[in-house]
Amino acid sequence: MRAVRGLLALLLAVVGALFGGAAPASAHAALIGSDPAQGTVVDKAPAQVTLTFSETVALSDDSLRVLDPRGQRVDTGRAFNQSGAMYGVKVHAGLPRGTYTVTYQVVSADSHPVSGAFTFSVGAPSATTVTVSGPTAGGGVVGWLYGFGRYVSYAGFIVLAGGAAFVLACWQRGAGVRAVQRLVVSGWLALTSATLALLLLRGSYTTSGKIADVFDLSLMGQVLQTKSGAALVSRLLLLAAGALFVAVLFGAYVKRDADAQEATGGGRGRAGGSGAAKGTPRGGALEEDAADLAAERRDLTFGLAIGGTVVAAGLAATWAMAEHASTGIQAGLAMPVDVLHLLAVAAWLGGLAALLVSLYRAPSIERAAVRRFSRVAFASVVTLVSTGVYQAWRQLGSWSALTGTTYGQLLIAKVGLVAVLVGLAWVSRRWTVRLTEASASAVAAWRTAERQRAAEKKRSAVAAKSPAGSGVSAKSGGPGASGRDRGSGSGAPGTSGRSARAAQLARQQAAVAEARARRIRDADPVRSGLRRSVLAEAGVAIVLLAVTAALTSTEPGRTEEAARAATAATSQPSSGSLTLKFPFDTGGQDGRGTVALTLDPARAGGNLMHLYVVRPNGRAFDVPEVKVAFTLEAKGIGPLPVVPDRVATGHWSASGVQIPMAGDWKIAVTVRTSDIDQVTVNKNAQIG
Repeated sequence: MRAVRGLLALLLAVVGALFGGAAPASAHAALIGSDPAQGTVVDKAPAQVTLTFSETVALSDDSLRVLDPRGQRVDTGRAFNQSGAMYGVKVHAGLPRGTYTVTYQVVSADSHPVSGAFTFSVGAPSATTVTVSGPTAGGGVVGWLYGFGRYVSYAGFIVLAGGAAFVLACWQRGAGVRAVQRLVVSGWLALTSATLALLLLRGSYTTSGKIADVFDLSLMGQVLQTKSGAALVSRLLLLAAGALFVAVLFGAYVKRDADAQEATGGGRGRAGGSGAAKGTPRGGALEEDAADLAAERRDLTFGLAIGGTVVAAGLAATWAMAEHASTGIQAGLAMPVDVLHLLAVAAWLGGLAALLVSLYRAPSIERAAVRRFSRVAFASVVTLVSTGVYQAWRQLGSWSALTGTTYGQLLIAKVGLVAVLVGLAWVSRRWTVRLTEASASAVAAWRTAERQRAAEKKRSAVAAKSPAGSGVSAKSGGPGASGRDRGSGSGAPGTSGRSARAAQLARQQAAVAEARARRIRDADPVRSGLRRSVLAEAGVAIVLLAVTAALTSTEPGRTEEAARAATAATSQPSSGSLTLKFPFDTGGQDGRGTVALTLDPARAGGNLMHLYVVRPNGRAFDVPEVKVAFTLEAKGIGPLPVVPDRVATGHWSASGVQIPMAGDWKIAVTVRTSDIDQVTVNKNAQIG
């Protein structure tokens, strides 16, 4: 099992890489507009502030807040839905001049938290004490735990549904293999425990992100009233039905299978041994019993298949009704397509896990079973491709989103992993063609080991029930027994010792027989090659599952591009304004970035200047100081210094910037990133 332990190490490494540096979850609803717009200066204080998102969101009374330059709330505290995906909050009348900060924290329709902030000014920009920090919802330890729980829930569903499907559709004899039983049961336990954890974490995940709020009953009550809470509760109810399904599959079904085999095999042997031929009443009765048991087994198989399909489809629907498929365009079609997609993933990857366990732990597996799984896997891949193409079109919407968004890049990685997995499956199929039926010696050796283990258990049970110190034994009979018999009966300690030695010998024989059976099983080079290729498939499948889990928590490309277009439209300077970008590098640690300077209307007289400082990754850069100087060298004017006010993280502004005359002005921007690290960068631009 060294290879399986290596696979487990790969699983842990993937989980660590996926969640170890987890940032707050990417939002699936984006802010695409506001009134007042971000960064604008209005002459008159608004009566309310409205925000427009790319899709409908869920909000509480405290979801939208408006803060004055001192950080005091100036809103009424009651957010409302104005129309569609537009939401607002009223503000107090007569707001004084200055810069105001709007913060929002809502939950998108596909269950992910959305947080952010922006500023606007009344009359003129001013300094503000409000620090716009990163969103707490969906981040921190709670965000990491929630992401890990999502991964475990997906893995548990795949193992549970796919393992059970492998048993019913491909290898019914595998229902009696202990390793396969443990695999399916572990899938049920993983999915159940992860669902309970997600239900507990949900409230804190979408609000404060604090561990202390995980057991807050008021938050739990709010979660139960949401679509995501209903989906998690429904999943738990379906898992209760799934527990009954697993109990029947590995209990009554296995017993019925054993009875059928005994009736068709052992019973026929006993009939032949006693002279009961086919035409005799005894032989006819045995054949009739065997036919009845086979019919009952077929009926039970059909019932389990129908019941298992209903439970698996219901479990898959709990994701479809609360994730990407439930929002956006064509939701009525997207949800059943998503259910099919999840079922196909489970049938392929879960069946692959069951096949891997069977190849390593089961005494033998027939070539017919492997070929049946090959056909199931092929049908699953076809379903995955067809449903995946539709989902990709729905979530991306354009070719540019495929390469220009995080969702599209993850999707490309997923397609590549699926291609690798299909290639490995082709290698496994070549091994399957060469795989012969389990050799008679391997099966006989394993059955011998099973019989010896059963005999050892029976001897141990008889020895435990027999009285060790009794003076009368079965042989001694009573007072009329012979002296030798009485001696034998009164010598209980000797009898007990012989029973213990016999039991020990039986255990040794069973162990030797089992070791011999394993050697015969593992000596087949074709079987070893098939195990290696299936193990490689399982390793790729783990990485594929991680990428799939990351996709479900990433903003769809269609939404991301819509948000970019809206942001560009709202931040577009007015006609005649000037926009320049100044890349800088102060030389110190974390000293690189870009300053975007906007001058409006960029003509002689008073102008409004905004500066946005960002890091190389595009995030706002909170530098200690930014200064600007204007010089018109042709006329010997300047430098004219301008010290802007800090508005928010990475945002600086100055109003009334006086440009004396039109001309080719040199604009010098000085950026300080630490107490000692600063740099000045220059550009020339025509103003006026």
